[in-house]
Amino acid sequence: MNIERLPTGIRKLDELLEGGIPKRFFVAVTGEPGTGKTILCMHYIWAGLQQGEPGIYITTEESRDSIIRQAEMFGWNFLEYVSSENLIIIDALMRNRSDEWSLIKLEVEELVNVIIRAKKRFGYSHARVVIDSMSAFWLDKPAMARKYAYYVKRKLYPWNVTILATSQYAITTSDAFGFGIEHVADGIIRFRRSVRNGILRRFLIIEKMRQTNHDRRVWEIDIVPGQGITLLRPLSSVSKEDFALPRKVLRKIEEAKRKKEAEIWGSDSHGEAKNY
Repeated sequence: MNIERLPTGIRKLDELLEGGIPKRFFVAVTGEPGTGKTILCMHYIWAGLQQGEPGIYITTEESRDSIIRQAEMFGWNFLEYVSSENLIIIDALMRNRSDEWSLIKLEVEELVNVIIRAKKRFGYSHARVVIDSMSAFWLDKPAMARKYAYYVKRKLYPWNVTILATSQYAITTSDAFGFGIEHVADGIIRFRRSVRNGILRRFLIIEKMRQTNHDRRVWEIDIVPGQGITLLRPLSSVSKEDFALPRKVLRKIEEAKRKKEAEIWGSDSHGEAKNY
């Protein structure tokens, strides 16, 4: 079966995906802060704009101006396409009621409605969509992540869009907030980070991509000014220590957990915590 694929804007990553992301997929881009999720999304939107595909970018953790400025650092003139109305950046951070493309409430129903309104502006042609990030919609209710992600995917599928949705992982656990969206997603591109010998290293792995015989190795990446994400090399072997937090940080995490448990259970004089 011939599958139409969309280039991500990163040539090596496209090679690992048999040419790109299958059209009309809902792909989760997960990882800790500062690992490259937003930059991948910018690559993806820019690649579409260069092919004549309109883009819709929802930003929940940065302002519209911040996204435009960050794109400029890598040589991508988002402002030109915003001005020509081929790119709509929906600002969910500043929440300006007088702004047509501002998300006033962090609710998935409003998110879907504004994306559909933007898509109608573009007509029937295919559009690329980025939601950066989905985690903002369930920060105070993480158990709803799967339900909300499913709602977004189901409601937007008929509108001829291909979606990249970022989801934050906590630095301390590397797995908070991402679990629900991963069940729903057609693909998962996961970013990781580690600090060893005082040097920050970033990694990428394609954990899942339906209808695709994708690469399964962990790749070290770099973020280059004026260029964006570059895949450097696959790791020949991966150990737990490659992604483990320093022992000092782990001890603080354990101390914080014990303190939290003590606050919940109070005094152990009646044996509640012990019997639990």
